[in-house]
Amino acid sequence: MKTPTPSVAPFISTRRPLSRRHFLRGSGVVLALPFLDTMLPAFARAQEAKSPLAPGAKPRRMFAVCNNLGLLYRNFFPTNAGRDYTLSPYLELLKEHRNDFTVFSGVSHPNVDGGHPADVCFVTAAPHPGSASFRNTISLDQFIGERIGILTRFPAIALSVNTRVRSLSCTGSGVAIPPEDKASEVFKQLFVQGSPAEIEAQILKLDTGRSILDSVAEEAKQLERGLGTQDRERLDQYFTSVRDLEGRLKASQGWEKKPKPVVDAKVPVDPASPAAYMEKVKCMYDLVRLAFQSDSTRAMTLMLDSVNTPAIEGLPDATIQDGYHNLSHHGQAPDKLVQLKTLDEWHMKLLAKLFTDLKAVREQEDTLLDRTMIVYGSNFGDANAHVSTNMPVLFAGGGFKHGQHLAFDRDRNYPLPNLFVSMLQRMGLNEDKFASSTGTMRGLEMT
Repeated sequence: MKTPTPSVAPFISTRRPLSRRHFLRGSGVVLALPFLDTMLPAFARAQEAKSPLAPGAKPRRMFAVCNNLGLLYRNFFPTNAGRDYTLSPYLELLKEHRNDFTVFSGVSHPNVDGGHPADVCFVTAAPHPGSASFRNTISLDQFIGERIGILTRFPAIALSVNTRVRSLSCTGSGVAIPPEDKASEVFKQLFVQGSPAEIEAQILKLDTGRSILDSVAEEAKQLERGLGTQDRERLDQYFTSVRDLEGRLKASQGWEKKPKPVVDAKVPVDPASPAAYMEKVKCMYDLVRLAFQSDSTRAMTLMLDSVNTPAIEGLPDATIQDGYHNLSHHGQAPDKLVQLKTLDEWHMKLLAKLFTDLKAVREQEDTLLDRTMIVYGSNFGDANAHVSTNMPVLFAGGGFKHGQHLAFDRDRNYPLPNLFVSMLQRMGLNEDKFASSTGTMRGLEMT
């Protein structure tokens, strides 16, 4: 009797799909499976994940700042383009650093609409944040942290002013990472060594998260026998990624045992009132400099929640009589425009001080600013009109050829995510795509 030739076709088309809710269990540990072909209807396909490359030898950092009520665009954007552009009124406050930054006009995130909700998309570029079905995507800092975070004590740090809810940072599944709004608490995490008991307690927490696969290894092997070739490969990739996570936990344990860096700075005093907004921004900028200078992290974000900021106090020679949100929706009222201009100018002054402080720190032949990419801007091109196009964006440092105004079409905006691809490549990651990017940033060259 002739043995029939085996065929995989009936198996592929008639087999009952494996439930996504299938779990591996062992020693009380439950591990959810990745999405496999066998969980899909017949002939469905799944995309394979890209493997990131290691960063370059030089430490590179990124810092993203979003003022979620924007700036008066008439005072921000230069009137002419190129390297010989004339500084706008706001950029005049940064003239000392003219050759250290590039200003963009005519840029936005494609399909990122929705007005106020778009602030959480500033470094994710996830589309349609105003829709009921919106789900965010991974943020630039977390994308970087996942790939090179083990090189520093903290893979990434999310900061905020006047909010503990709205965050620029999101995980790979689009979940917002609660930002830290107290500079003093972050300072302690960065630089204040815990007691021996506290260190051991933290190490115990890390140990608990390790060896997950060891507990489910036998059941995993049994499951693997019944899968097709592609699913076996994907499951192997998934287990490899879990092992990688365990390696990260082990590395974190190593960081717990290492003494924290010593800095010549006191624990910052957090202003109690949200009205002390500019002082809070200054505290966070000082913290960012210390974090990068000590190489405690290489990716940071800062959400400046102007929406929930009352009438700002403590500004020399200025009186602000209205809340930030009301001023941004000025309706062209002269008194509101004057007050808003004062606030915008303070943002530029604080940014100039940050640049000065980063340039004062030497790292071999470079300054700290040379190795730190800073994106400053807003989700709003015009908060008064709730417009999310023509975003005001300034990009500084990081080892690029700056000193220019890159002017793009203000009617058909150029994709800002292209800047993020250029940043990823400068970080040493061989990436050619992020969110809705179409390539690297045109006209922006590395030194």
